[in-house]
Amino acid sequence: MATKFKIKASLRDGSLNPRQVRANGSLPVTVYGKGMDSISAQVDCAEFTLSYRDNKEGLYTLELDSKTYEVQVQNVQKNYATNEIQNIEFKVL
Repeated sequence: MATKFKIKASLRDGSLNPRQVRANGSLPVTVYGKGMDSISAQVDCAEFTLSYRDNKEGLYTLELDSKTYEVQVQNVQKNYATNEIQNIEFKVL
């Protein structure tokens, strides 16, 4: 079985657009799954990038506020010119 990494997330401030979130050192994240509303959150850019490099299966334990979600990376959007991660989509297992 694949190793699951823990990553902390916080709810995203609705007044900031994704570019502003990235400028603050975070990555915009969407968490979704069957039977739940999607959640807009943010994770630390450096923390996710390092763990994603070692976690090719993309399995994580996401700690969001007081809840814990078992998630898998569904989509990672990158800037193709700079190869920097722009947005992440997590699907709840």
